[in-house]
Amino acid sequence: MDISSVVFGLAGLLALICFMPPLAGHMKIPYSVFLALSGSLLAYLSYNWTPPVIGDFLDIVTTFDMSSETFLIVFLPVLLFETSLSMNVRRLMDDIGPILMMAIVAVIVSTLLVGVVLTSVSGMGLVACLLLGAIVATTDPAAVVSIFREVGAPKRLTTLVEGESLLNDAAAIALYSVLLGVLTKDRNWEVFIVVKDFLFLFLGGGLAGFMIGRFTCVAFKWLRGWPAAEVSLTVAVAYLSYFISEHYLHVSGVVATVVAGLVVGSTGRTRISPAAFETLSHSWHQFGFWANSLVFLLAAMLIPKMMANITWMHALYILLVFVTTLLARAIVVYGLVPLLTKLGVGARVGRRFQAVIWWGGLRGAVSFALALAVTERVGLPQEVREFIAVTVTGFILATLFINGMTLQPLIRLLGLNQLTRKQRALRDQAVVVAATLNQHETDDIAKSELLPDDVRERVRSVFDGLLIAPSDAEVEQFSVQDRIDLGLSILARREFEIYFEILKHQIIDRSMAEILIGKAERHEDAVRVGGLDGFNKVAKRALRYPRRFRQALRIYEVFGIQRWLAYELSQRFVSLMSMRSVSRQLLTFADQKLRDIIGDEATEQVRQAHQNRLDLIEQGLQALELQYPKYSTWLQECYLGRIARRIERERYDEMLEQSLISGEVYEDLSTRVGQRWSFIDKDPLLDMEMEPEELVARVPLLNGLSPEVQRSVARMMKPRLFLPDQLVWSANNMPSYALYVVASGAVRVRLPDSTHIELGSGEFFGELYMLKKELLRGFEVRSLGYSKLLCLPVNEFENLMARDASLRQSIELVAKQRLRALEVWQGQQSGAGGSAQ
Repeated sequence: MDISSVVFGLAGLLALICFMPPLAGHMKIPYSVFLALSGSLLAYLSYNWTPPVIGDFLDIVTTFDMSSETFLIVFLPVLLFETSLSMNVRRLMDDIGPILMMAIVAVIVSTLLVGVVLTSVSGMGLVACLLLGAIVATTDPAAVVSIFREVGAPKRLTTLVEGESLLNDAAAIALYSVLLGVLTKDRNWEVFIVVKDFLFLFLGGGLAGFMIGRFTCVAFKWLRGWPAAEVSLTVAVAYLSYFISEHYLHVSGVVATVVAGLVVGSTGRTRISPAAFETLSHSWHQFGFWANSLVFLLAAMLIPKMMANITWMHALYILLVFVTTLLARAIVVYGLVPLLTKLGVGARVGRRFQAVIWWGGLRGAVSFALALAVTERVGLPQEVREFIAVTVTGFILATLFINGMTLQPLIRLLGLNQLTRKQRALRDQAVVVAATLNQHETDDIAKSELLPDDVRERVRSVFDGLLIAPSDAEVEQFSVQDRIDLGLSILARREFEIYFEILKHQIIDRSMAEILIGKAERHEDAVRVGGLDGFNKVAKRALRYPRRFRQALRIYEVFGIQRWLAYELSQRFVSLMSMRSVSRQLLTFADQKLRDIIGDEATEQVRQAHQNRLDLIEQGLQALELQYPKYSTWLQECYLGRIARRIERERYDEMLEQSLISGEVYEDLSTRVGQRWSFIDKDPLLDMEMEPEELVARVPLLNGLSPEVQRSVARMMKPRLFLPDQLVWSANNMPSYALYVVASGAVRVRLPDSTHIELGSGEFFGELYMLKKELLRGFEVRSLGYSKLLCLPVNEFENLMARDASLRQSIELVAKQRLRALEVWQGQQSGAGGSAQ
């Protein structure tokens, strides 16, 4: 067939599928089923009586030479990559236990049951029947998820089925490859070898896909600002991950494509600009629609050929496979998945979800392509090829027309397409809030446009009807705790969006955005599972020092290498500053937007939870600001500078849209903006600590000494590292040192009246204890973070004062001032005690 005919046929098919979604919706038939019907009809349609254009088109498409490689190499990578790219990996990991159980264990159970049953009935060999079992074990995500979206199924149900279908296809095709090798004598028929080959294909494909996906995310850095190139790269990765894994690494290309798509979808969203990622998502949605529609249509056109030699025995085999696969699926869904929940692996899957998952195992193009591949193996006996082709094709049609046609009614019957009580209450509350605001706004517009009163009243009547709350009983049943959980969930999603906004405006870099977005997702997950308690726990956990920080600290302690630790400290600094800014925005958002939705009482508790979180952030940030005041100032300058840069760019964008400036002027201004603010993108390395000589010179008690004496004192001071919240100094115990100088970090001093002061780099404490011990009861000093202190031993301190008269006078002068303040405080305490008596 010449290339012009191929192009004409594909263009005609694309034109045809444009009208199929609305037709399927109008006829209330699932889209996948409608495609199967349309493809079969095209294969049987006579074109002798049609006009020449249509006749030529039908002649071309019915004579397309569609091989299994066309399905597996041209269409399958696109289908797999599109589905995995849109998956939320965090949601996937929440249910990874049930998903893996249904994806891998269910494939093995289904393969074994189908193989055993067909062997006992058909007389075919066990390997051939097991191969057929592996082929029919693949479920089609496109066929099922399209139905879920049409009826509005819950997001978690969609995630479970999509995750199962992706990994299910990977596991089934890996097992299919092993069994086909055994059947064609390319592999040995031993259980150990079969299991080993399966694991090698599956795990090797996963590793290959992960590496390719990570490389793609790194490559995005070089393509930033070129959306067309970024989209093109993902198309190339979808095919390269499949082809390289299959033909060069000899592992599962399906697994590699799935894992690469998951990596790009989860990590790539912060490696490319939000606008480019939105373009990427829209493009792949379009690619997925084309691939899914064409593969179903072309596969359905081959159905008459595949089913040409069907007999009553084949019909019996189809029925047996249909019943056996349902039985195998029931064993896993109703038996093994609940067992995982009891063992604490994965969240519980409800009965209604189980019913839909069990009945929703539709098969599609993947199973058809694998069966077609078997028919093309001329080395296999004809009866084996015919047995597999007819049985698999008939089974696919049975799942599409029986399960597919009844899945929507089942979802509606179980009420999975309906809003929950909380969601209905939220909907009604949102309607009331929106109607009130819309009514005032339309009134203002009517007045400004001088519209007649009767026009305005008719429009007002629409909003008046909405303001009559239709479900007051449900709103009243919406408890305060429910409202609090709802408010926390809304703020968690808002936090997620804010981080994407500040990433879009380049206020934070991509690596920091990944960390902060991950924390926001964990907040949402914690609220969904544990409500307010879950939020509080995660809020505290998010402020802990991560493992990599402790590792960097250990390297610093053992080898004295401070670059890694300095980087981790700077990252923590930026993280806390960003979290503080976003937390303040969330509090404002709660006051302005949330109160009308969840009420005053719930809003106050939500605000208090976020205020407590903000206080913790402030404490951690205050310790770092005390520790590194210069770096803190630089960070704040960069933060404000990035906001100023974003405002300036938006101003020029607005001028361009309003035709105030030309495109050439806009390009020149944009270039100048980048040059003008380039300094804020340079990240200087954080100075870990001051040199001992510099610290001694900053201490008021010691800065009057000669340089020689200062260097001598610096050599006397002993370095000590203190952990967060570790007790540094207490007057209740005899201290080993007389003078402590903060080299890095910060400490909190508890005064006798239980108030606190914080001391940062270059500040000192402890010298008064040597002069007036009895006045210092109740003092306590604790480290705020990982603090390094330089400590002067008691005997060195006393010797220093004995041999340097000027130093002794300075110390006595400062000491008198501090001791006088303590005496005044003690006098006030005594007077208060006497009055009380």
